[in-house]
Amino acid sequence: MLKINSKAFQVLPGEKIDLQKRATLSSPVYKSIAEYQDILKQHISELSTQQQLLYASNQHAVLLIFQAMDAAGKDGVIKHVMSGINPQGCQVFSYQHPSEAELQHDFLWRTTRNLPERGRIGIFNRSYYEEVLIVRVHPEILDSEGLIDQQSKSDNIWINRYRSIADLERHLHINGTRIIKLFLHISKEEQRKRFLQRIDAADKNWKLSYADMKEREFWKDYMYAYQECMSATSTPESPWYIVPADDKENARLIVSRIILDTFIGLDMHYPKSTPKQKREFQAMRKRLMK
Repeated sequence: MLKINSKAFQVLPGEKIDLQKRATLSSPVYKSIAEYQDILKQHISELSTQQQLLYASNQHAVLLIFQAMDAAGKDGVIKHVMSGINPQGCQVFSYQHPSEAELQHDFLWRTTRNLPERGRIGIFNRSYYEEVLIVRVHPEILDSEGLIDQQSKSDNIWINRYRSIADLERHLHINGTRIIKLFLHISKEEQRKRFLQRIDAADKNWKLSYADMKEREFWKDYMYAYQECMSATSTPESPWYIVPADDKENARLIVSRIILDTFIGLDMHYPKSTPKQKREFQAMRKRLMK
C-alpha cells in the first residue's frame, strides 16, 4: 500500500495557483483494482469510527465542500467515500441555480442555513463558492442578485466576496466547524471522454445537458476563476486541496485520506463518565444481574 500525503495536495495560504501546471493525473496510489478496493474499504471503516467519535464528543462539526468542473466525479466521490457514514449524522446538499427567494438574500444565505451542527457532517456538492466561480465567469448573473449598481459593477466585488467567505470560515472554525475544501481537478480532454460516455450510455444520458457543452467554451475562464479563488481563500484553518481527478479511483483514495487526516487531527475522545454516572452504572449492573 502506497502512502498518501495529504499535504502534497494542499494549497498554502496566499499561494499563487496556476492550474495549467497542476496535474490532473498523478501516480496511482494503488497497484490493482483489488488493492484499491481494500484501501477504500479500510478508509471507509476508519471514517465510520471517526464519525462516531465526532458525534460522541459533540465538540466539532465537519463541513466537506466539493467543487469541480462538470463530470469530474463529485457525485461518485461522495457516494463511494462516504458510503460507511451513518446517514443519521450526515446531510448532503447540492446547490444549483438559486431560487427567487434565495436571490432576495445575501450570497451566503442559502448555504449558511444548511451548515452542520456539532457532532454532524455536512456535505456541500457545490457551495457558496459558486458565487465567485460561475458568477465571475458569467457576471451578468449579478444583475439578478439585486445588488447596488456600484457593487455589481466594481472590480472589487470579487475581493469583497473572498473576504466575506474567509470571514465566515474563520468564524465557523472558531466555533468548532472544520471545513475541508476539495477541488477535483479534471482535464478538458478527460471531460470530453466522460461526456461521450454519457452520450453513449442510455442510463447516463440524464447526466448531460446542452448547457454543459456550452460551458466547455469557458474552460479557461473557469480555470482562472478557480485559481484566483483558491489563492485568496485557502487558509491554515480551512485549506483548499487540489485533487488530480482524471483517475476516479485514485481521486477517491486521495479524498478519503484527506478527510481522515482532518478527522484524526481533531484529536477527539469519548466523554469520560462522571463519578455520579459511574455509581449509576454500578446500580444498573446490580439490577441487571438479578
